[in-house]
Amino acid sequence: MKDKKSVNAALKEAWAVSGSPLIQVKDLKKSFKELDALDGVSVDINKGDVVFVVGPSGSGKSTFLRCLNRLEEPTEGQILFEGVDITDPKTDINLHRQKMGMVFQQFNLFPHMSIMKNLTLGPMKLQGKSKEEAEAEAKRLLERVGLSDRADAYPNQLSGGQKQRIAIVRALCMKPDVMLFDEPTSALDPEMVGEVLAVMRDLAEEKMTMVVVTHEMAFAKEVASRVIFMADGKIVEEAAPDEFFEHPKTERLQNFLAKVL
Repeated sequence: MKDKKSVNAALKEAWAVSGSPLIQVKDLKKSFKELDALDGVSVDINKGDVVFVVGPSGSGKSTFLRCLNRLEEPTEGQILFEGVDITDPKTDINLHRQKMGMVFQQFNLFPHMSIMKNLTLGPMKLQGKSKEEAEAEAKRLLERVGLSDRADAYPNQLSGGQKQRIAIVRALCMKPDVMLFDEPTSALDPEMVGEVLAVMRDLAEEKMTMVVVTHEMAFAKEVASRVIFMADGKIVEEAAPDEFFEHPKTERLQNFLAKVL
């Protein structure tokens, strides 16, 4: 009998030649007691897509994002990532999370570790990289986001914008196939938002697959390849940004945009 790793490897190999979406979400549901946070969400995310998810508070955006790497366990439905059903209880989700970088509202850096240790812990512990290899990659990415001089600093010595850029670098150090962003600028002072969005813009230009939950509408219009509007746990509308913002089809989206633009 094949072990889980070899089965998943075979599925990934089949996916790689199939041309199927990177992520396929099928009729996803998530309930919290009496509340249906997600009510039948289905969407395909292709390699290189930059998908922005917008909507009112409580619409299910963050729950949807957290279900993509099973930080929230779906109640029903299926999520295929690179051809593997990651909602299957037999799937080793930790293997797949290594390929799904996650950036949260709060930075979640280890306060007792230097920035370099924060960045190299995952690659060394989870991917078996040597200290030299992990540090070389971390230094390269720190330079890329303009923080090469902060490798020996500790999180409490950084501004909010710097911490969030470090959080993005930490995810990139794992060499993920997709980056998930859960309102990455919502905890930042306004003057720090731009430096984080600049890093995300660079990633989008490099065709990194991204799923971004955000309230930054102007940024979504500029960077997204597709924008999804969620309300009441459902996808109400999705379109390319020009179509989405200039010609909303549903009254629900029209009302939402009238309030936020």
